[in-house]
Amino acid sequence: MNASRLFKLCLLAAAPLALAACDDAAGPGEVANGEALPAIAAPAGTSWAETVTVTPEGGYRIGNPEAPLKLVEFASHTCGACANFSVTGKPTLKDKYVASGVVSFEQREIFLNPFDIVIATMAQCGAKERMQPLSDEVWQNLQQVFAGLQGNPDAVQAAGQLPVDQRFARIAEVTGLIDFFAARGLSADQARSCLGDGAKITTMVETTEAQAKEFNITGTPTFVLNGKKLDVTQWPQLEPILQRAGAR
Repeated sequence: MNASRLFKLCLLAAAPLALAACDDAAGPGEVANGEALPAIAAPAGTSWAETVTVTPEGGYRIGNPEAPLKLVEFASHTCGACANFSVTGKPTLKDKYVASGVVSFEQREIFLNPFDIVIATMAQCGAKERMQPLSDEVWQNLQQVFAGLQGNPDAVQAAGQLPVDQRFARIAEVTGLIDFFAARGLSADQARSCLGDGAKITTMVETTEAQAKEFNITGTPTFVLNGKKLDVTQWPQLEPILQRAGAR
């Protein structure tokens, strides 16, 4: 499916969306057990937890780019299970494992609906260091975000009829997302500029779709460790896998 058709189908379905619809499904995958890996020091004056890289796949990675354990999460910003991982798993993942230099953590997008496209565009709009923190703000305030997304379906449907360079900014306005992100440091003007960049959004959607096909993503969150898709979706099951792979 090309990007323009994806936009059209998503926006036609905007009004009746079940926003919490995300699956706790993941594909099979095994990661070999390994000896404990020694911590890897960050360059002087830096920390791995604050080292951010935009990857060729369009993901936002924190941590040592050469970490022996590379963890990727495919996530939707309107997914309750992703929100749960953000709250219960990410703090320990970042503070203990990413900070050690042994694990890197990369967040990649999955779009379940047009709101995901809008939120991802806004999260990526500012400095690369702000992308994951802004995503976490969305997940940690998901009830508030949902109230805005579900509060004006007629206006969302009308926004879907606008040209692409106006469509997503209008969705952000009528759902309260412009104000939500403005309260967290992304100005309304900056947000509208990013949401009006139809070519960039199209590229993001196409890249996301290709990644979903490559890894056969059927639900969110889906975790991939060193190229292997895991069959777990939450931190209590994910942490032991990292530990068995050598993260201590």
